[in-house]
Formats: sequence, structure tokens, C-alpha cells
Amino acid sequence: MLDHDALLARVRKLLAKAEDPAVTEAEAESYNTKAAQLIARYGIDRAMLAAAGTSADEITTIKISLDNPYSRDKAGLLTNIAHPLRCRALLHRWGQTVTAVTVFGFRSDLERVELLFTSLLLQATTQLTRVRPVNAFRGESLAAYRRTWLHGFAGAVHVRLQKSEANATQEHSASQTGGQSAELVLRDRNALVKDAYDDQFGNLQTAPPRRLSGSGYLDGHVAGERANLGTTGLRGGRAAIPAR
Repeated sequence: MLDHDALLARVRKLLAKAEDPAVTEAEAESYNTKAAQLIARYGIDRAMLAAAGTSADEITTIKISLDNPYSRDKAGLLTNIAHPLRCRALLHRWGQTVTAVTVFGFRSDLERVELLFTSLLLQATTQLTRVRPVNAFRGESLAAYRRTWLHGFAGAVHVRLQKSEANATQEHSASQTGGQSAELVLRDRNALVKDAYDDQFGNLQTAPPRRLSGSGYLDGHVAGERANLGTTGLRGGRAAIPAR
């Protein structure tokens, strides 16, 4: 079982290989997929250790500040990362701006959420500076395109993380020779997080779905399917998405 530092070291090596211009697209995808698998495995390993009483992993919160432009879309990306990793998210709003997101979950899962969000927001930011709507000549604004692009990116990330978590759970269960089932442990943890969230904020109403008019969803979804579900480190600021 890998400890935190060893896992990050392996993820860095895999992503460095994937970024090497000499490797093929298929090889790069293989390296990126392996990085995502390691992060999922780490989450399950920490959950099983906590269930066995050999390590501490309590429910707590982190609050991640956001800024404009596209604060609501950044919050959507964060939420789409948090939910597959068995965490809950509460958005702090000021008018139409999301100023921060509080994420509830077990400490090891919150660590993974923050790590992935930092990396994926940077990836999205880098790509948004290059992409443009094909219908720009028809009057579509760049801002509308970018909002839907980020929505598609976040949706693809959500699906990929769900698959990574499910595959890691199945692999762990197949390798077990005794003890608690990984599936049951994770189900219990998910229920505990939900109960902790509901105790504090269960009376809040869910915001209605947004209506977005841009044409960038499919382009963003494709980019999210190709995004690296790993990171090169825990520290470092998040890049700002340009307003125009």
C-alpha cells in the first residue's frame, strides 16, 4: 500500500511520461489513466485503514475560495469532482457570484478533491485561452461559449471519476481474502458524510438548474475526457481564467 508521498511521486512520473512529446497518443492516455487509478486506489486504501481502526480519517470540511470570471462554472467543476469522491459541496453566493465552496467529507477524500480541482482547473484554464466558438461570426459571445465549455468539461470529469472509483472498488474487492467489504465501507462513509451535511444544511433548498446558451458543451466535454486526472503536486496557485 502506497503512502501519500510515494503515491504523488508515482503520479508525477506517470504524468511526466505522458507529457513527453516522443510518446504516442495511446501511450500518453495509458499513463494518464494509470495516474487516475492510483488516486482512486489511494482513497480506498485510506478508507479501509480507517474502517479497520489502524488510521484516523475523520469527517471535516475545507473551504475553497473562488473568483470571477466564471465563478459559478468553477464551482460546478469543483462539485463534479467532489461528488464521485463521496463528498458534499455547499456554495457560498453573493448575487450571481460564487465566492467560495465548502466541501464536506473524510479528510483523505477532501485531500483528493483539492488536489484534483487545482490540477483540472489549471488544465481547463490553459485550454480556454486557445478555444473559440465556431459560431462567433453569428454573434455568439466568447463568455457564453466558455461557460458551456466549462460545463461540458466538468461533466466529462464527473463521469471519468465515477468510473475510476468504481473500478478501484471492484479491484479491491476482488483481491480481498477477508475482512470488511470495500463496497460496504465506502457506502457507510458516503452515508456518514450525507448525515453530517444534512445535520447542518439539510434545510437548504437546491438551486434550480442553470440555462446556458453557448455552444461549447461538446468541445468542453471532449477536453474533459482527455484531461489528466492527476496532478504534479499539492501546492501552487490556481490560474485565473481570462474574462475575454
